[in-house]
Amino acid sequence: MHPAPSVIIFTSLSGIGFGLMAWLGFGFPPATGMTAFIFFFIAYALAVGGLIASTFHLGNPKNAIKAFSQWRSSWLSREGIMAIVSLFVMAVYAIGLIFLEQRWQIFGWAGAIFSLVTIYTTSMIYGQMKTVPRWSMGLTPALFLLYALAGGALLAGQVFPAALLLTVLTVVQYVSWQIGDTRFEQSRHTIETATGLGSLGKVRLLESPHSSPNYLMKEMVYIVGRKHAQKLRIIAIVLLGIVPAVILLFVPFSHMFAGVAVLSHMIGLFISRWLFFAEAEHVVGLYYDKR
Repeated sequence: MHPAPSVIIFTSLSGIGFGLMAWLGFGFPPATGMTAFIFFFIAYALAVGGLIASTFHLGNPKNAIKAFSQWRSSWLSREGIMAIVSLFVMAVYAIGLIFLEQRWQIFGWAGAIFSLVTIYTTSMIYGQMKTVPRWSMGLTPALFLLYALAGGALLAGQVFPAALLLTVLTVVQYVSWQIGDTRFEQSRHTIETATGLGSLGKVRLLESPHSSPNYLMKEMVYIVGRKHAQKLRIIAIVLLGIVPAVILLFVPFSHMFAGVAVLSHMIGLFISRWLFFAEAEHVVGLYYDKR
């Protein structure tokens, strides 16, 4: 799949933003007043910023409101609705903490749960796509939730939970890549099934179906060299999980080192999310003999 910057920014920032909201909703850290304002400002900036970035991937951003009407069948619509509900409920909780220094915990718990559900709906936009075997597996929503919770814990200053979640995330991400590499072959999609000519025997492409790239080729067919992918995987693993975990566990706390840990994680997150899209093989690529 074409790794569009808007979608990478959307899934990365909104995920960690809603992840931070979940921690704040459950009361971690137990901040009030100006401290709470700073935490909620960061969470809302990331979540809302990511959602705004997603509109740039629409053919006509002015029609984004129509996406909310298909909630019965579309995970995209469900995500939009849950995002608004989460932001509204968390706003009520934040108002109590910031301006009244009152902890209306029922709103915090509800907002935290809604935030996690929002992350899950985002993951299912991709996880339910059987035409992309690498995404269509249970590890996809697990990864989205782990990224959100680990990144959220890191931003919330939860040292040991963050270190634990980052370690688990590193392992699960590695396993996901290994399993994902075999998913397309296991799906048994071939050029014969793509063209519907399998009953005639072995099929090969004589000439390209189009004289120039079309929309499907631009959006659904993207080939990244395996050597480059392996290097990027190593860099991503080191930056998103190993470096932050080592800093949290073995370096005396300071705002500077905490900032380094967050920056390292974010860079690794963007690289891994780029790979998430770049390595995704859509079955339509078989029609063009490309995957």
